[in-house]
Amino acid sequence: MTSRPWSTGVRRALPALGAALALAVSVIVGLPTTSQAAAQGPCDIYAAAGTPCVAAHSTVRALYSGYDGPLYQVRRSSDDGYTTVGPLTAGGVADAAAQDAFCADTSCVITRVYDQSANHNDLTIEGPGGNGGQDVGAYANALPVTVDGHKAYGVYITPGTGYRDDATKGVATGSTAQDEYMVTSGTHVDGGCCFDYGNAETNNDDNGSGHMSAINFGTECWFPPCTGSGPWVQADLENGLFAGGNGSNPGNRGNSGPFVTALVRTNGTSDYSIEGGNAQSGALTDWYDGSLPTTGGYIPMHQEGAIVLGTGGDDSNSSAGSFFEGVMTAGLPSAATDAAVQADIVAAGYTAYAGSAPAVGSRISLRATTACCTGDYLTHDDSDTKVVIAAVTSASAATTRSDATWLVEAGLADSSCVSFESANDPGQYLRHSGFELWLNTDDGSAQFAQDATFCAQPGIDGQGFSFQTVNYPGTYIRHFDYTVYVASDGGSNTWDNANLWTSDVSWAVTSPWA
Repeated sequence: MTSRPWSTGVRRALPALGAALALAVSVIVGLPTTSQAAAQGPCDIYAAAGTPCVAAHSTVRALYSGYDGPLYQVRRSSDDGYTTVGPLTAGGVADAAAQDAFCADTSCVITRVYDQSANHNDLTIEGPGGNGGQDVGAYANALPVTVDGHKAYGVYITPGTGYRDDATKGVATGSTAQDEYMVTSGTHVDGGCCFDYGNAETNNDDNGSGHMSAINFGTECWFPPCTGSGPWVQADLENGLFAGGNGSNPGNRGNSGPFVTALVRTNGTSDYSIEGGNAQSGALTDWYDGSLPTTGGYIPMHQEGAIVLGTGGDDSNSSAGSFFEGVMTAGLPSAATDAAVQADIVAAGYTAYAGSAPAVGSRISLRATTACCTGDYLTHDDSDTKVVIAAVTSASAATTRSDATWLVEAGLADSSCVSFESANDPGQYLRHSGFELWLNTDDGSAQFAQDATFCAQPGIDGQGFSFQTVNYPGTYIRHFDYTVYVASDGGSNTWDNANLWTSDVSWAVTSPWA
């Protein structure tokens, strides 16, 4: 692109060399190596380069060193009360304890992600569009993470979840240049359309090629052939997810791992670029830097300036993904500026939240935490198909104890979640069908994999864990009248009864009975 005249190797080597020299000097003279990261955030870096953030969203941390305003808003189901969550200190990590206290003994959803820039381009729950119905908010405690040693919560997108702002200020329109990045997860992904963050249409519909310039991250290969199985950082330019050039780009080998930096930029008139990297270490990789698609009306761009998170521009909302932070800029920063932002992201210290799920490979039992039933465990009955809760003690028969023992495996449909295989019936898994839980043999289908995958989060009533279904957001494994279902809080089914719901969906992980 015209703003990046150097070769890829040179332009990446210089920032890396500068960072290495700075680190060496710090060590030699005894200076703290994190002082620069602590003094600046991504939007401070972009502003200093003359390409300020026009939108800055994060539920996990402040993106300006001096920002101490709200990060996000949650609504709790027990009384429809609202609260906002801000950083612990100016420029710091979100105050997760404030959310935990407000949402104790009930469930909460994220209803607003605040724009930290002066433009106030806040994201709220998305309405219906040309290819999707009314969206829902993400459950607020579904994605715990550790940032700079502190617990925080990301935005856990499942199909039907999405956020948007159709009336923004300062965001690129027409063929205006922009840069945008997000920090996401390379393990919570799928091939649905479309897990996006960035510039979209203002009417929630498909208005034609070039009316979007958003980051897409997932395993959907729109223009084959694609290299590997993804996930790939791609550009959603409307009517296509572009891995580079006119769509197909064998050089885009994708990014995986628990935390990924994804970046898409365009000058709006002739060129665009795609980059990705490990948000925990290292530099960005240039997957593409060249011409906008030469067919279909992408030159010049026709950006409309709305901001979308979790869906496509027309509210295509069959995708899944994780969002931790993201920004959009005015104009095109230099490669050195993007490299400095990547260094700041790495310095933020993204790590998995300890205790956020039972360990894959472990053998466990799951005990009910509701006061009525603290001696009861999740088990399968004598038919070996129906899943119930029943009393288990050390005096129980060996078969009874085995029936209440489960092997934790990486989720069949999402490796960041879990599946439960029967300890005494290998190949048979907990799966929901007709809202009830059963023990069935894995038939290898995508439907079975989704039905048998559950995403763990801290117990909604403060005890143990709750397990949300991967394909029906807002439904959790619940015992009701001694039978086990997947249930929502106050839904239309008998087993959705709000009474004791928070306790019934919270399970203590114990040592295995067998």
